[in-house]
Amino acid sequence: MHLSEITHPNQLHGLSVRQLQQIAHQIRDKHLQTVAATGGHLGPGLGVVELTLGLYQTLDLDRDKVIWDVGHQAYPHKLITGRYDRFHTLRQKDGIAGYLKRGESKFDHFGAGHASTSISAALGMALARDIKGEKFKVAAVIGDGALTGGMALEAINHAGHMPKTNLLVVLNDNEMSISPNVGAIPRYLNKMRLSPPMQFLTDNFEEQFKQIPFVGESLSPELARIKEGMKRLAVPKVGAVFEELGFTYMGPVDGHNLEELIATFQQAHQIPGPVLVHVATVKGKGYEIAELDKVGYHAQNPFNLSTGKAAPSSKPKPPAYSKVFAHTLVKLAEQNPKIIGITAAMATGTGLDKLQAKLPNQYIDVGIAEQHAVTLAAGLATDGIRPVVAIYSTFLQRAYDQIIHDVCIQNLPVFFCLDRAGIVGADGPTHQGMYDIAYLRCIPNMVLMAPKDEAELQRMIVTGVNHTTGPIAMRFPRGNGYGVPLMEEGWEALEIGKAEILRNGDDVLMLGYGTMVNTALQAAEILSEHGIEATVINARFAKPLDTELIFPLAEKIGRVVTLEEGCVMGGFGSAVAEALLDADIVVPVKRIGVPDDLVEHAEPNQSKAEISLTSPQIAQTVLQAFFKREFSAVG
Repeated sequence: MHLSEITHPNQLHGLSVRQLQQIAHQIRDKHLQTVAATGGHLGPGLGVVELTLGLYQTLDLDRDKVIWDVGHQAYPHKLITGRYDRFHTLRQKDGIAGYLKRGESKFDHFGAGHASTSISAALGMALARDIKGEKFKVAAVIGDGALTGGMALEAINHAGHMPKTNLLVVLNDNEMSISPNVGAIPRYLNKMRLSPPMQFLTDNFEEQFKQIPFVGESLSPELARIKEGMKRLAVPKVGAVFEELGFTYMGPVDGHNLEELIATFQQAHQIPGPVLVHVATVKGKGYEIAELDKVGYHAQNPFNLSTGKAAPSSKPKPPAYSKVFAHTLVKLAEQNPKIIGITAAMATGTGLDKLQAKLPNQYIDVGIAEQHAVTLAAGLATDGIRPVVAIYSTFLQRAYDQIIHDVCIQNLPVFFCLDRAGIVGADGPTHQGMYDIAYLRCIPNMVLMAPKDEAELQRMIVTGVNHTTGPIAMRFPRGNGYGVPLMEEGWEALEIGKAEILRNGDDVLMLGYGTMVNTALQAAEILSEHGIEATVINARFAKPLDTELIFPLAEKIGRVVTLEEGCVMGGFGSAVAEALLDADIVVPVKRIGVPDDLVEHAEPNQSKAEISLTSPQIAQTVLQAFFKREFSAVG
């Protein structure tokens, strides 16, 4: 059977191990060819090919449910659940999503973009099954990295106290801490524990001793302790922890040995209550370049499959915002040992790996634990340290209570740096940084800023580090800057709450925030070609607003447009409209931003065009809103 013939995972039933190995080889080929062409996550999916095939061969996927954590490890799942023919559209507009998506397939039982959610969701489905008196299996597949997230541990804690609820948790462990010489012993002990004699001894130990003449019930407490002690001898140290939490532990299992995987999963399905199968895998398995560089090949832009090198750009690109951020922060940290960079398992993505390499004592990675990262920073700030918390906009949402309760209520000087703010492209709705302006703006004591370009980013980093009277946040986009000149040192801090005028005109006032400032300037040029002159302001700060600058211009010009790359509800435009209303300045305000809808995966420019955020579309919107006419030049 060829992979292209598989449209339902139940077609794996009855296939021999050899046939499954052939399917595994085809999955890796298709996976590699597709990601090399389109870009996407590489290492995670390559590492779980056999795990996926082994698990699915032991389940009836018309009834049973598999919940994947994060979703970027589920590319093999997508390939055997009816999406082979469309897999070449991965992460492209109107194509296959890079993460799990309930609307995409009946086999995607739970949407997954952020980590550590699978066990909670799976337990919820298992409980729902039991409430309704139904019979089907529920399995959660979670990576060892995701176990650093508190939510996964909370779910394990709950599931362990539900001894009558059948739930399988598959721990995909792709870390190299289980080395061959260490892993062989626990694997051997596990085989002993799962063998019929050991099962008989542990499960029936007490009953057997009760049958001994003159013994009966008299030694029950001692026998129970002996029984548990024998179990501990047969369970690896990490397994003992899960056993204490109420799970039956099995593993580590070789995650690339189909025979061992199938046998283990079949056995796990027969055990009542919560079961954890510990599977040891190699991230990037089958592609040597990815195996040797697990971090670099976690995800890739389009690349040459034979060399592993990224596809060359047609022309030189300006530096990425994250690189400018990292370079500037390292320079400042070299001069100030109190600056501590904090990341939540995203060192490379945020650029803090540069800080780690240069100043390891001024760098902290807390794992996938955003809540802990924020409160840790608050604790550091109480003792005069300058914590710089670098977290993607979409991931900081997970620590909202800590931002309010532990930072803002106590007015602690924590500097939040929100990478990937705005439209991020191919990762889709779970990763779009749409809400940070709105969700941070409403919190007392918080200062919000966003740079118009990479040079202003440098100045805002200095501003954030120097701001010691309370919390401050800076958002910046994914991708490259504009190529403006950068400084190596000597950056000046910005005055909090002060904007700047970039262009003068008497017909309309355009207030741009962050990435939309240059778009506003481009739209103003298009309007000028049609006899409409705009004043363009780089707001710099969404909170506090520069009302000293904005109010007189709004009253004088009488038409106001706000532009932001974030949700329009409650965002920067709302802040301007509220401020004008509170000051009894009654002028028409047109808010332009991301509408109240999800932005699906696509190239950022495609997404912007779809929601009318390109400069020609904005010019057209302004012309229609205030001047009741159109011009054909806008496309």
